Amino acid sequence: MNMDFNFLMNDVVQQARKEIAAAGYTELKTPEEVKEAFAKEGTTLVMVNSVCGCAGGIARPAAAHSVHFDQRPDHLVTVFAGQDKEATELARTYFTGYPPSSPSFALLKDGKLCTMVERHEIEGHQPMEVVHKLQSAFETHCSEL
Repeated sequence: MNMDFNFLMNDVVQQARKEIAAAGYTELKTPEEVKEAFAKEGTTLVMVNSVCGCAGGIARPAAAHSVHFDQRPDHLVTVFAGQDKEATELARTYFTGYPPSSPSFALLKDGKLCTMVERHEIEGHQPMEVVHKLQSAFETHCSEL
C-alpha cells in the first residue's frame, strides 16, 4: 500500500510541475538556481507551488492566467514546497515579514520583495480573484509590455 501511495504522490507532483512549466514558469530546484534567478534585474513573480487542492484548483490556474495582461513580470519562476526543500527555504528568506505559506506568490523587483499573495488569500477564493490580486500587483510594480 505504501508503494502505491508513493507512486500516486509522484504522479501528483509530476503533474503539478508540468502545469506550472506549461504556464511559462521556470522551476528553481536548487539554492543556486534561486540565487541566480533572484539576482536578475527587473520584476520576478515567484509561485510557491504545492500538492494541495488549492494549489491545483486555484493557484496554478491563477498563475497561468494572470500573466495574460498588458503589465506583467519580467521573469516567472517557481519553487516547490515539500519537494525542492532547500530551494524553497532559500526563496522564503527573501519574503521578509511573511510566514512560510504554500501555495503563495511573491513579486520581487531587483531581488527585493514588493508584495505577497499568501495562502489565506488563495484558499477558499476563486481563481479569478487571485488573478485580479496578481494583476493589481503587476499594475503597481511592473512595466507595460
